[in-house]
Amino acid sequence: MDLQKNIRERCHVNTNDEGDSFVGVKADTDDAVIYFPIGYQLPSNDDDLRQDINNLFGVLAAFMKEDRVIDESKFAAPRTVDFPMHAYLKVIRNFLRTGRYYMETDPLYRTDTKGNASWPKTVREQRALVQKNGSLVFTQMTVRAVTPNANKQITQIHRYCVYEAFEKMGWLYVPYMPEQPGPHPSIKESIYILTKKLASTHNDQEQELFSAMKDMLTYIDESTSEKQYFFGTDFFERVWEKMVDKAFGIENKDEFFPRTRWLLDYGRDKEKTPLIPDTIMVFNDKVYVLDAKLYRYGFSGVPDHLPNGTDINKQITYGEYIERIKHIPNDSLYNAFIMPFNKNNNPFWAVDTNGNLVPCITTDIGNVGEAVGDWKANMQNYERIQGIVIDTRFLMYNYISMSDQQKQNLASCIEKVRSRNPVPAPRTI
Repeated sequence: MDLQKNIRERCHVNTNDEGDSFVGVKADTDDAVIYFPIGYQLPSNDDDLRQDINNLFGVLAAFMKEDRVIDESKFAAPRTVDFPMHAYLKVIRNFLRTGRYYMETDPLYRTDTKGNASWPKTVREQRALVQKNGSLVFTQMTVRAVTPNANKQITQIHRYCVYEAFEKMGWLYVPYMPEQPGPHPSIKESIYILTKKLASTHNDQEQELFSAMKDMLTYIDESTSEKQYFFGTDFFERVWEKMVDKAFGIENKDEFFPRTRWLLDYGRDKEKTPLIPDTIMVFNDKVYVLDAKLYRYGFSGVPDHLPNGTDINKQITYGEYIERIKHIPNDSLYNAFIMPFNKNNNPFWAVDTNGNLVPCITTDIGNVGEAVGDWKANMQNYERIQGIVIDTRFLMYNYISMSDQQKQNLASCIEKVRSRNPVPAPRTI
């Protein structure tokens, strides 16, 4: 791999055009490319960029469990996303933090007046003084010490894992390669040795390191290709949905599901799968129905890249159901689509009084319009679904612990519906 290549040259931000939706890392022995989702603003500092790459891997690892299969059409052969990214990174970070390989030790014993005494050896090897009361006093003891042994198998395995990790992912941190690993046990034997070691050690740091090494070796043992590896998904829209839900949603939203059933003339009635909203946010005693859409409008500004009629009608249905079942008043029930954008680079500009172009949205969350159904009177707030854009990088860093202030910002953007002019009557054809 070209270690001299700038890390920024290896980063790509998706446009979500056809064939440009993969998010993650694709690499081989020659090079690697990191793919960020649409709307992502790469930082100007390379150290921050490395941190963003690690955060991207963390987001993917957290949400990709059900998206295990990568589309075969993107590659010459079917592959999976079993690449243990975090195991590789843990081995690299451990080596950079300690500056050395894990070193096994051999026991060493010496005679001394103090230290960690080995009492069985002391009793056998040292002469004791007998006290008047019959007790024994040792003026010298056999003391246990340790001596490093670089030839031990765990050390050899660690050298191999460090080299393998740096060869694949070390360029994320430093532009150099560690020394060649030298002789080491076979992959299967190494896995067996680490399994035994994990069962016998109670040191948390050793447990973490050995587990990461074992995950790496298991991947290598099962891998069908030594050249290509990748970690990511073509279905980042699911990750976007889960981030929005984690950031703003309540955990138990079952009561907000519009349910349906067949009343059959023959046999038992049949309940069908309910409509399930992406996210229900409850904030300041108000309910917000959120539909997360990884659509391109926040990047392109093209109206064709907005949610379509099916999505709009579904959101209205959610609102009607919640209003009827929960008896929520109009000023406490709202509806919104949540789409990605880049607050520093987006198509939302306007002309000011001096004739200059100025950005319309410079915050992490903004409102770009609303969607309505021409078959509705659109007198209820929930019937006017607000188009909300959220900065992609902001959401990826804050979805785990979204602050109440940011929830308030989202709520205020959605409640902009109250200050909009009434929706005009639909045009007749």
